[in-house]
Amino acid sequence: MIGKKIRLERIIDRNSGRTVIIPMDHGVTVGPIEGLVDIRKTISQMVAGGANAILMHKGMVRAGHRGTGRDVGLIVHLSAGTSISPDPNVKELVCTVEEAIRLGADAVSIHINLGAATDSQMLRQLGMVSNDCDRWQMPLVAMMYTRGPRISNEYDPANVRLAARVGAELGADIVKVVYTGSPDTFSEVVRGCPVPVVIAGGPKMDSDEAIFKMVEGALKAGAAGVSIGRNAFQHNRPQQMVQALCAMVHQGASIDQAISILRSGKPDQIDCGQ
Repeated sequence: MIGKKIRLERIIDRNSGRTVIIPMDHGVTVGPIEGLVDIRKTISQMVAGGANAILMHKGMVRAGHRGTGRDVGLIVHLSAGTSISPDPNVKELVCTVEEAIRLGADAVSIHINLGAATDSQMLRQLGMVSNDCDRWQMPLVAMMYTRGPRISNEYDPANVRLAARVGAELGADIVKVVYTGSPDTFSEVVRGCPVPVVIAGGPKMDSDEAIFKMVEGALKAGAAGVSIGRNAFQHNRPQQMVQALCAMVHQGASIDQAISILRSGKPDQIDCGQ
């Protein structure tokens, strides 16, 4: 597994054992939303803020949109679905592991919605991708959600525990799930998942403090980091937001310290380990 280990070192910080991933795959789902119109500029801000990795679809990589400045881990997203689909919860494979390797990826990711009408197909896709990842020694990030007609609350700790465990059971190296709302409930998610768990950022929040409170709770519960998109690249100070997240994830900064970094624009107050 030396290949996976080497590639994971470009995604997970060796000192903290944690990661800050910035997903920017939203263009397929909802189009060129704020923050992703000029994706090259946004990536440069995320990289300057200290992100460990960016996550995007193959077309953005091929277009050269990887930003400027410090090198950064690249995760290529393999599955897609649009908001105007008859069933937006359905995700289809649109890229292969081999194609991601040719693009220079350090890892690949796939999105699974348990509870959707086609979740059996998505699980089959996860199994196939996992097998390819083992063959090519490519780390796999599984975005595991519970969404569909039978799901009344995707944040229910029981649902999130199941989602995380399914990702690990089927071969993911990192699992991404929603935060359950409290360190106590999320610690059960982490405890039941034998691979690193990162939290999704979710919809754009109105309060910076709410974002940092979620991150603090997840880290306290044992999360291996964050995968936050809109709440980072749509922030009015995107680079400083990533700097603040890095300080929390890698250096254990408090909510007050994170807010100070965000507002002052002086990340040197706390070494983010980048």
